[in-house]
Amino acid sequence: MKSLTLLELNSLVRMTLEQAMPNEYWVEAELSEAREWGGHCYLELVQKDERGNTPVAKASAKCWRNTWMMLKPYFERTTGQALHAGMKVLLKVYAQFHESYGFSWIVTDIDPTYTMGDMARKRQEIIRQLKEEGVFDLNKELSLPMFAQRVAVISSANAAGYGDFCHQLTDNEYGFCFHTELFAAIMQGEQVERTVIEALNRINERADDFDCVVIIRGGGATSDLSGFDTLALAENVANFPLPVITGIGHDRDESVLDMVSNTRVKTPTAAAALLIDHLALVLHKLEDAQETIVNIVKRRMTIERMRLERLANQIPMLFSVMRTQQEARLDRLFAKLAAQMQQHIATRQARLAPMATLLRTRAEQRLMREQHRLSLLEKRAEMLNPELLLQRGYSITLFNGHAVSDATQLLPGDEITTRLAKGSVCSVVK
Repeated sequence: MKSLTLLELNSLVRMTLEQAMPNEYWVEAELSEAREWGGHCYLELVQKDERGNTPVAKASAKCWRNTWMMLKPYFERTTGQALHAGMKVLLKVYAQFHESYGFSWIVTDIDPTYTMGDMARKRQEIIRQLKEEGVFDLNKELSLPMFAQRVAVISSANAAGYGDFCHQLTDNEYGFCFHTELFAAIMQGEQVERTVIEALNRINERADDFDCVVIIRGGGATSDLSGFDTLALAENVANFPLPVITGIGHDRDESVLDMVSNTRVKTPTAAAALLIDHLALVLHKLEDAQETIVNIVKRRMTIERMRLERLANQIPMLFSVMRTQQEARLDRLFAKLAAQMQQHIATRQARLAPMATLLRTRAEQRLMREQHRLSLLEKRAEMLNPELLLQRGYSITLFNGHAVSDATQLLPGDEITTRLAKGSVCSVVK
């Protein structure tokens, strides 16, 4: 069996292709990548399943410099924009196979009226709907906490970008300590939306444990970013209660997720640098504030020290002046007090003199009244003296030493005494 060399086989493919497809064809395709190099334009074409967002066909295309110099200004002047990823285009191409470089489509013309593809229109529709709902800039209104060190990371566990992100945070030049926790998700393909939303929901349940969310992935073709251009994912990020930082594409790629996030950076390492720079800025502010406080305290202490020195120098003189003033004040108070006391005593004496005269007069009047009253009582007592009654012929009967005024008080056989003016008589009651 005869074998062919690879060059012979590739030459056979080229000749077969040239014979089977000698014509040019108009083809509809979406650009997943468009770049210029050396005056040539290199395109990556993609076709996606209408029922989903999965690429069903991919191909490379080239527009050589002599053709691109004419097509580029015409296309940009007509459409008002340059070729970019996400744009759906209508290209006129022919097939070319090179033994060393393989197969590619060579572009000879572009229809500028066929501009925005389904991917771009879907993105514009999502953006329009988010703006109508009033949530497009909602996450951007959140501020990254001053000490943003607790980071929830949404990424593929085995992604190199995730490793670079963690490594840069750990080995930062300032020695800052960051606490990261991975919430694994699929970062390309049809499951991006579902798994990222699930990760966001898990983070939301522990929102108090984190300061921000970082969604990162490595590079890759623009078509791999299609999973980040969905309404549900954009709404979740726009309404998320924590600032969301995205680093899911290259400089020339921007997804809807990037547009609604709080901050968009190019790569995972750029996301780590953002967090480090933010904390470094806080550190510088704290150091500046510390230096300002120290300077203010030093300046105030200097001023107060000078003030105390001036006061210390003034104390002897002030004390002497104060002592003289206080002694003079005490002398004035003493003289005033003595004058007031003399005046008060004179006033009281003037008031007491008539009161003493009045008291003496009233006392004499009271003594006279009481003496008269005693004379009357003495006369009355003399009139009631029993001795006077006995001398008049009256007698007093006594029983057991007590005067008898009622005969029923006595019993037969009782001895009684009758007292007379002169002597007494003892008797027995019968």
